Amino acid sequence: QVLLQESGGGLVQAGDSLRLSCAASGGTFSTIVMGWFRQAPGKEREFVATISWSGGRTYYADSVKGRFTISRDNAQNAVYLQMNSLKPEDTAVYYCAADLLPFRQVPGISSRDYGYWGRGTQVTVSS
Repeated sequence: QVLLQESGGGLVQAGDSLRLSCAASGGTFSTIVMGWFRQAPGKEREFVATISWSGGRTYYADSVKGRFTISRDNAQNAVYLQMNSLKPEDTAVYYCAADLLPFRQVPGISSRDYGYWGRGTQVTVSS
């Protein structure tokens, strides 16, 4: 059982930056792919970014590529999402997710690839 707790959300203006954190407990964090997803009101949950268990591979949604950076600290059991140049369309609840299986070679971009989820943190970007 992996427990995830997000933090760092808030209300910012367009162009600002935020850094989301996700603290993990339980399981073996260093063996698990981690991801960030988001869900805006009235929309389905969508993939944002993912990082391999070693941290060597990262993938991003086209909508955030070049603005967001995912990283992890296996010693601290934490994953981060640095969000720069925020836009109003980035407004959503952001969820941290952990893979069900250890040592997955190719990080998944589907929510079905993840078995553990945090409760989410709200990010609101005003124009």
